[in-house]
Amino acid sequence: MCDHLQPLEAELIQRGIPETYRGQAWSDLCREWAYFNCFLDLAALRQRLHLPDCVEDHANEDPRSGTERGFFCREHWDGIMGHLQPSPRYPTVP
Repeated sequence: MCDHLQPLEAELIQRGIPETYRGQAWSDLCREWAYFNCFLDLAALRQRLHLPDCVEDHANEDPRSGTERGFFCREHWDGIMGHLQPSPRYPTVP
C-alpha cells in the first residue's frame, strides 16, 4: 500500500477489522486495492488523517460490479475500500 494510504490501512488492521480482499481489483489502472469489512466515514478520516490531495474519495454504487466506498490514490493507483452503506453488521470507522 502506498505511503498516502498506509496510515489508514495500519489503523484498520490495528482495530482488528477483517480484510476481505487484496489485489488488483478491476483494471490495469489499479495497483493494490484492499477491502475491509467496515464503513469508512470519508470526511472524518480525511480530516483526522490529513490525507493529501492525491487521495480522492471513491464510490461504486453498481451492484453488478460490487458496491464499495473508500479512498483511491491517483498518484500510486492504490485504494482502500469499505462497504457503500453503514450497517449494524460491521463497524463505522470515523
